[in-house]
Amino acid sequence: MVKPYEVRDIGLAEKGRLLIEWAEMRMPVVMRIRERFRKEEPLRGVQVGGCLHVTKETAVLTETLQAGGASLALCGSNPLSTQDEVAAALAKGGVSVYAWRGESNEEYYRCIRNVLAYNPEVTMDDGADLVTTLHTEGAQALKSLIGGTEETTTGTKRLEAMARSGTLKRPVISVNDAYTKYLFDNRYGTGQSTVDAIMRATSSLLAGRSFVVAGYGWCGRGIAMRAKGLGANVTVAEVGPLRALEAVMDGFKVASLDEAAESGEIFVTATGNTSVVRKRHMLRMRDGAILANSGHFNVEISIPDLEALSVGKRVVRPNVEEYRLKDGRRLYLLAEGRLVNLVAAEGHPPEVMDMSFSDQALCVEYLVKKGRGLKPRVYKVPENIDLAVARLKLETMGIRIDTLTVEQKRYLSSWKLGT
Repeated sequence: MVKPYEVRDIGLAEKGRLLIEWAEMRMPVVMRIRERFRKEEPLRGVQVGGCLHVTKETAVLTETLQAGGASLALCGSNPLSTQDEVAAALAKGGVSVYAWRGESNEEYYRCIRNVLAYNPEVTMDDGADLVTTLHTEGAQALKSLIGGTEETTTGTKRLEAMARSGTLKRPVISVNDAYTKYLFDNRYGTGQSTVDAIMRATSSLLAGRSFVVAGYGWCGRGIAMRAKGLGANVTVAEVGPLRALEAVMDGFKVASLDEAAESGEIFVTATGNTSVVRKRHMLRMRDGAILANSGHFNVEISIPDLEALSVGKRVVRPNVEEYRLKDGRRLYLLAEGRLVNLVAAEGHPPEVMDMSFSDQALCVEYLVKKGRGLKPRVYKVPENIDLAVARLKLETMGIRIDTLTVEQKRYLSSWKLGT
């Protein structure tokens, strides 16, 4: 029998409610969607299952879906990213929450199975752990599933691999691929929150420091940009020639990770791949180097290599582990190699999650209306949803933009008008 909720301390609900209210004030687009959902109830009777970072921003999304008539079961998408106060507030508000900070691997997957026990009709994922578990273990839950959404790059890659192999049995919309998500959430959200987390965890000055970013996708771009803005000397390590060239043109030094390892003081991975920083790089690093990961899973910094090279470790600050190597050098791992911005800080600011979670809410509505007619593959967010979110965001910011005249539209659609 699944408990109605499982959180660290339901007594934290009042503190969590204050955090949620703070986020609501800074997420006006989601709140406008909530107003419409409350009137129309487009999700009446729909069971939604979510595996997301349980933060104040996620709570605003969750309660918006509730306003639309949905019932919610929610678990965390990372063992260390749950804000316990928020989980308690959601549980008190009627959400079936199974999440607390510091879950073991066994507890993490038990929480996922608890969500699947509700037989969700729509899933919301951040990293695809819910959908992959559902496909391997949730035969009963799969019968009721219409489709799902995916929040992040890593999850989208996993789902696309499932689709290629014929394993994916239901349609999934990649919210990550919406312009109003990755151009802003990935770049500005990840950039600010990652740098914020490093400074909170280490109390280090970034100005004048040698700062190495592995990966120059949208997340890596944002991290490099924010570190540079604080005066760091940023080096980018990349495997893709086009992205490496773009980093050069953006004014960054580009080098191999082998080369960067010798001079770097702070290293951040943001690639979505495994064993990016490994033994060969650690052997080259200077005493006191700081290692942080901003990718979804804790595989980008090879912790087994770090353990093998070390003769001892200790926690020297919250979210900072000192590894003493056999030659006496010390390397500092932040947040156990997990998503540093959600473990050592609060994740992305609500202002940027306003767009991502507006996409989420509208895509859940879209799946309820049209999901049964979609084939089992990964879809982009419908363009009309993407544009609607952008327009609403500008409107709530008090910004007006121009519109094309009839003549301009005619010109752009014609091939006859030349020199």
